[in-house]
Amino acid sequence: MYRERASRLAGAVVWTNTPSGGGESRVLPDGCMDLLWNDGRLLVAGPDTRAHLTEGRPSAWAGVRFRPGTAPALLGVPAHELRDRRVALADLWPAADVRRMTARVNAADDPARGLEELALRRAAETTPPDPLLGLLVTALDAGRPVAATADELGVGARQLHRRSLAAFGYGPKTLARVLRMRRALALARAGVPFAETAARAGYADQPHLARDVRRLTGLALGELVARG
Repeated sequence: MYRERASRLAGAVVWTNTPSGGGESRVLPDGCMDLLWNDGRLLVAGPDTRAHLTEGRPSAWAGVRFRPGTAPALLGVPAHELRDRRVALADLWPAADVRRMTARVNAADDPARGLEELALRRAAETTPPDPLLGLLVTALDAGRPVAATADELGVGARQLHRRSLAAFGYGPKTLARVLRMRRALALARAGVPFAETAARAGYADQPHLARDVRRLTGLALGELVARG
């Protein structure tokens, strides 16, 4: 069963997931990065450009999902180095530090709460993320065009792309596609007809919506909605 709640870290979400059975699980792109706990290990999920598939025996997971663009400042690693990857935290930070952090999380009464405390401590020790990137995410999530947003923020296309690679793992156009797909899924799951979903989410038409969803998730929109 999957559960989530707002984190005490601004913009983040704390979640837990205990699958009820084995088989394939599909994690859809969302523009975010996660700090993960699984079977006593700490890992990092990088930004996805396509659905991430997991399979095998069911096991308990906990995570802190960071708002797009905020995790690299906490982790000290550019997002593009982790694109479409799941890596052990010890591959990014000194092993001795990670052992201490892992022991602290494992000793907590709830691994999710332990992860959240780790994220809060790390945030207090690092420079806050670039506020311009937060404005970019807000604009693109509202459906604003990339070029118009860059002009409004006073940033050139090349500079915006470079800063986006470090913060999101890919360029602003890919981020806009991912966020648009998430808007469409939310509408479709709320019962909005697919043609209306396409128009409201910012697609040219329903076939455009169908193609983009399948490219990003590997499934048809109808199947995703049916899965919940």
